[in-house]
Amino acid sequence: MARVKSGSDNLVFGLDIGTRSVVGTVGYLIKDKFHVIGQTVKEHETRAMLDGQIHDIQKVGFTIKAVKEELEKKLDVNLSDVCIAAAGRVLRTVTTKSEIRFEAEKEIDAEDIYNLLMNGVEQAYTEFAAKNDSDIKFYCVGYTPMRYYMNDYQIGNLEGHKASRISCDFIATFLPDDVVDGLNKAVGIAGLSVINMTLEPIAAIQVAIPEKFRMLNLALVDVGAGTSDISITSDGTIVAYGMIPTAGDALTEIVVQNCLVEFETAEAIKRAAGGHEVIEYTDILGLPQTIEPKKVLDMLDKKLDEMADEVATEIKRLNGDKSVSAVFVVGGGGTVPGYTEKLAKKLDIVKERVAIRGKEVMQSIEFENDDAIKDSLMVTPIGICLSYYAQSNNFIFVEFNSQRLKLYDNGKLTVSDAAMQVSLSNEDLFPKRGKALTFTVNGKSKMIRGEQGDSCVIKLNNEPADLYTVINSGDKIEVINSTAGEDAKATLGSLKEISEPLHIVVNGKQIELPRTALVNGKLENEFYDITDGDDIVIDNFYTVEQICGMLDIKLTPNITVNGTSAKSSTKVYEDFTLDFSEEEQNELSERYEDEEAEEAEEEEETEEAEEVDEAEEAKEEVPDETTAVEDTSEPNEDTSKNDTATPSPGVIHDLSIVANGKPITMHGKASYVFVDVFDYIDFDLRNPAGRSVITRVNGLDAAYMQELKEGDNLEIFWEKR
Repeated sequence: MARVKSGSDNLVFGLDIGTRSVVGTVGYLIKDKFHVIGQTVKEHETRAMLDGQIHDIQKVGFTIKAVKEELEKKLDVNLSDVCIAAAGRVLRTVTTKSEIRFEAEKEIDAEDIYNLLMNGVEQAYTEFAAKNDSDIKFYCVGYTPMRYYMNDYQIGNLEGHKASRISCDFIATFLPDDVVDGLNKAVGIAGLSVINMTLEPIAAIQVAIPEKFRMLNLALVDVGAGTSDISITSDGTIVAYGMIPTAGDALTEIVVQNCLVEFETAEAIKRAAGGHEVIEYTDILGLPQTIEPKKVLDMLDKKLDEMADEVATEIKRLNGDKSVSAVFVVGGGGTVPGYTEKLAKKLDIVKERVAIRGKEVMQSIEFENDDAIKDSLMVTPIGICLSYYAQSNNFIFVEFNSQRLKLYDNGKLTVSDAAMQVSLSNEDLFPKRGKALTFTVNGKSKMIRGEQGDSCVIKLNNEPADLYTVINSGDKIEVINSTAGEDAKATLGSLKEISEPLHIVVNGKQIELPRTALVNGKLENEFYDITDGDDIVIDNFYTVEQICGMLDIKLTPNITVNGTSAKSSTKVYEDFTLDFSEEEQNELSERYEDEEAEEAEEEEETEEAEEVDEAEEAKEEVPDETTAVEDTSEPNEDTSKNDTATPSPGVIHDLSIVANGKPITMHGKASYVFVDVFDYIDFDLRNPAGRSVITRVNGLDAAYMQELKEGDNLEIFWEKR
């Protein structure tokens, strides 16, 4: 804020940056009276602004600088900060409700009310952002509390009352970034920083319609050069804002065309049309000309009627499609004779109720300089200064990943607010999972989630920070985006449905049968890598015929399942019991006994061979100088034993074998039988490829229930038909 070297310590510098001119006002507030100590008006030398929008930032900036320097010279002050207002050229409004709940009933103070308003600004911005489907960024340039509530009861002023809940109906206004940015750059050229920004109709209403009049349904129209800004009051508050992009310059353009003069001369002719003297001017050919004021008004009449019609239509739209009780008009464009009468007619109210407001609405304004301007042109500039005390919506600038950002300062900005401003997605801030793997197992959908990635890394001014770290103007924020984890992976064998074997009881002895799986109709083994969208079918049964084939047992009518006579197609599920006839059982037992006898004989031969090998090894280890040589024809007890440790009965151990020429290590059991090998090889028993399955161990025919030993060589193949 600007400071007077020997005066008030709350001096405010306000600028009304209009389409035709820049008006500077300096003053200060004491109690309820605003003291104006300096005013300066400078018109743009060229049409650097059109319809309230800056077209030439440099030229507008130089005009602002001239206004600032003239005021500094007059007042002997250093002006560095400024309050400004924007025209509602592309105005957007949001009406919302802000609420604060307290843990217990408390006396409401000024800070509570401030927090309620700031909460409303944030909520309005969130609601607006959700509906903004364009790429244009908008900023909140003004807000107005419409109605306050204490525990759901409407009240005029919350301060000092006790309540457990306070709320407020709230209207906020937004303008595009290019409008706001252009104004900030222009004042920056003049060496000024914006400390408060508002909307022109909000500023004008601070002066033109005091709060005591706002119980009435009134309209304020600020007719500038490029825009006509509108605000509506009712029930003690401001209820709507609007704008039409037509104002005084549209009238001046008509004078340019009819009188063949440049814009500045046409503007002078238009202003003089309100008098009674003949107007003298020089046209573009250098010829002196004269024109009667009435003739000027006649040429403006049609356009003036169109302007009044557009404003009246917008007033009715903002007021719920009905007229208002009265209209206050401010701004130079509204002083053209005939405008207020036409507006009254369009609104269907008596002409006395549409009036230009100037000096008569400045009763609470104290002008300390004798040559002060007190007409309707000064309503908005003074209102801009007063808006500083009514609201504070400053902007701060920060650097986000080397990008300069302008943020609306609500007093509690964090890193997350800056991230939202650059549209950094949640996926870039929070850890991302790798791609999920989805497939079906027996018709049921399954999903395996991808691995979790790493969170983003945040630094504020080169120090570690997080999303909730508070930021201030000038801060440098660096965010390294989060990473994605690895995509989900799974093999067929990792599925619970296939990893657990099928257990059945055959003639009183439990056996395990491997489960088989079809993937997209094709048989796959346990090492198959599941891909997205796979359709996996896992059988949870074997038929009697399949089990007989695996056990090399003749399929007869004497087989029962769970005590009931079974067919070849009978399904055998988990923990089912399958029994054969006594004759088949004896045949199976005899086969087992023969196989066990063969195994015993093989073991005996193996042991003898090992004893011979050990004796030979012992003989080789005796030094040549030894005189006592042992007789190896009868090996002693120590050298005849096998050094390989044999697992104790009942102890779970691994078993290494060879199946169809490939080494296999079997896991997780205390003993192993031939049928266990099907858990480790790819062999389809359900689709016969020959007359029968040939099973051999160490070159000899083997039964499915034959016990396996370390190093056994297994063969499994289909006998050709």
